[in-house]
Amino acid sequence: MILPRNVDIPITGKAKPKTNITVTIGEQSHKVKSNSKGKWEILLNPMPHGGPFILEIKEEQGDKLVLDNVLVGDLWLCAGQSNMQYTPNMLNYKETPDDDYIAPNLRLCSVWVDQDYLPRENVSNAVWQEVNKETARNFSAVGYFFGKDLIRDKNIPVGLISSNLGATSIETWMGMDILKTFPQFDEVTEKISKINKSYETLENEFNKTRKKWDSKYYLKGPGLDEKWYEQGYDYSDWEECTLPAFFSEFGYASHDGSMWFKRTFDLDTDQLKNDFNIVLNQIDDYDRVWVNGVQIGESFGKSNFRNYTAPKEILLEEGNILTVRVFDAGGKGGIYTNAFWGNPILNGTWKYKKGISIDSGKFPKPEVGNGSPFSHPMLLYNASIAPLHKLPITGVIWYQGEANEARAGEYADLLPAMIKDWREKWNQPEMPFLVVQLANYKQEDKTPTNSNWAELRESQMKASILKNVDIVSAIDIGDANDIHPYNKKEVAKRLALLAKHYNYGEELKKGPVYKSHSLTKSSILIQFDTYGSKLTSKDKFGYLRGFAIAGENGEFKWAKAELVDNNTIKVYHQNVNDPKYVRYAWSDNPGPLDLINTEGLPAFPFRTDNFELGTSKKTYQYDPHAF
Repeated sequence: MILPRNVDIPITGKAKPKTNITVTIGEQSHKVKSNSKGKWEILLNPMPHGGPFILEIKEEQGDKLVLDNVLVGDLWLCAGQSNMQYTPNMLNYKETPDDDYIAPNLRLCSVWVDQDYLPRENVSNAVWQEVNKETARNFSAVGYFFGKDLIRDKNIPVGLISSNLGATSIETWMGMDILKTFPQFDEVTEKISKINKSYETLENEFNKTRKKWDSKYYLKGPGLDEKWYEQGYDYSDWEECTLPAFFSEFGYASHDGSMWFKRTFDLDTDQLKNDFNIVLNQIDDYDRVWVNGVQIGESFGKSNFRNYTAPKEILLEEGNILTVRVFDAGGKGGIYTNAFWGNPILNGTWKYKKGISIDSGKFPKPEVGNGSPFSHPMLLYNASIAPLHKLPITGVIWYQGEANEARAGEYADLLPAMIKDWREKWNQPEMPFLVVQLANYKQEDKTPTNSNWAELRESQMKASILKNVDIVSAIDIGDANDIHPYNKKEVAKRLALLAKHYNYGEELKKGPVYKSHSLTKSSILIQFDTYGSKLTSKDKFGYLRGFAIAGENGEFKWAKAELVDNNTIKVYHQNVNDPKYVRYAWSDNPGPLDLINTEGLPAFPFRTDNFELGTSKKTYQYDPHAF
């Protein structure tokens, strides 16, 4: 693993209560006594980068733990959604990480992402690995290539900590303290504040009451005594429905209680060699699941995702029977989320039969941990970021935003708020935080139009006004047909250029950024910050695509543009007299762009108008059935 350089290094652990512990590394030796619960903590003195070291932890007259091959260097957190999560294997990289570049000073740490109502002390699991072809290909591609770029130029060990999850919105990565400053999250923050219990505590409390609750309220009614789930049960007279759906979509809007569903599935020879994954996604409110008469799982909480495993020993090549008892404790009920990933066993035609009906007003509903990890505020932060605050990190690389496109304007407030809160919790008020701006995606627009992705990019750009917060553009390396751009190496390279500036004192290298503009009767002159570089065009004729221009009426037209000098562009249109406004790359996918600097870095999208944007009034609203 990598320990942080030039700072106090916290080492914590557990031992027998009231036991003397000795911790040694290099020339340091520290003694501590565990408390009545066996917990202990010491601070290693700051160490310069280097290693490898041996970290030894020894109980007096007891056990000894030896951790070898420990380096001291810089730690970077790789956070965000799927474009940070995607590995070289997930991207089907044809080329592999360079076999001849072993990267002995680069280490990878993958955090098992989890969720909770309250901040946890520890992550569920985290594994440190040395770099080889296998570990590199199964780690964040952006993170791996970023770290590899840093250690290629610097003789400083680098540790990468990957804590991210695809399809997640920014509020899932924000803590209670900062969410309370935004009124749109009041319903969620007030509810969790009232509960004020962790998932583990709620589960323990629920388990203590399960036996009585099951027998008196939950596990009752038609289907259980008759064993509708058994292999060989004749359900040919059951009605048909198409799932996913709520009960109301097939005529049972007023039904609270149980509804039974059945369908068959076949497996091929290869699938029969392993346990089989049953993905049912979200179910309102409770469920119990059987395959071929064998119960394989149950869950509680309408927003939680269901992912079960059928052991290979019970599987058949043809005619496997999947049975799901869904129990609705009030409001909507059903198996309601489309199987957009995992196996498609959920989608399609099912047989169903109504079970017991209940009075939802009198039915006791146990409090359980409940929330989608993709959209429920703070759950991922509490379990997957908060425990890391004890670990002194060097900085953060952040690639997220796609999931917030419908509320792009709101993102301009949420991102800087999250950055400030993370910095406060890490007790590093100027910790570098490096952002990847959304890439070009979807089909090109034939005419200038509004764009949620352009608005989100603008919101990301606004965060860079904070000290030591900066941004890289991916506007030129996206894919119209794939939300996950393939070229993660270039994204990582651009992030590494920023890191080398903010952490290692090198000259700042980034793409041209709009600085100011001036109007003439027939054109608009745009001045750029070029950071010691010069504007140029990738096109051999000097064309500059991606500009749109408008007069006072705000009707934008594709414009012509040309270089005036090293940091100025002239934009014009023959049919737009007295032009007032310019937009550049203001589109989900602006298509091929030519404006770069002499280092080949693309200019950032921008606009000079202040027209109200399409997402400006859209803010978070709690939805118990949100994906």
